[in-house]
Amino acid sequence: MLTVALPKGRLAEESIELLLAKNMLSKLPDPDSKELIYEDPNGKIRLLFVRSQDVPTYVEESSADAGIVGWDIIQEGGYDVLVLKDLGIGKCRLSLAGKDDFHPLTKLSKVKVATKYTELTRKFFFSKGISCEVVKLYGSIELAPLVGLADCIVDLVSTGSTLKANGLKEIEVILESSAQLVWNRSSFYTKRKEALEFLQSIEK
Repeated sequence: MLTVALPKGRLAEESIELLLAKNMLSKLPDPDSKELIYEDPNGKIRLLFVRSQDVPTYVEESSADAGIVGWDIIQEGGYDVLVLKDLGIGKCRLSLAGKDDFHPLTKLSKVKVATKYTELTRKFFFSKGISCEVVKLYGSIELAPLVGLADCIVDLVSTGSTLKANGLKEIEVILESSAQLVWNRSSFYTKRKEALEFLQSIEK
């Protein structure tokens, strides 16, 4: 049996729909269940439901054979996992955003940025030759420029409606992201038959 880590929320729903469509799951897990482990009746796959940021850790540490996780998280964490396939779901972008009158090049001193993507943010501003101070937040990132906590934000954007609702504009896309199939390096060889069957089913 393969153990696959899925991120909770919308991406888990899209991932389950994909696995059902590819006949890798025989039954839809109960959407109202609070259980964090689901074993499919076909006996071939077990799902773990974890925080999106934790998916690659479960895979890297061999607690899961595989996982589905956003490219943004992989790039932020620098995990030692095999990235096998772009699944084409969960599409979004990591962007710099701020109020209408803000642009980082107009700042003469250090730019203060709120984000949970600290490494990608530092790399982005460094590549622009701009000094930045990063304030790490875990939620409601859009609030930071509105209350003076930061000059701007770096966050995931899909439609841009949340930015617009809070009087912010998207300034520049830093990274395009979509869901990736990742695999534990050791498991890919010890369970090579199952891994290849999984990949073949995904690509049908």
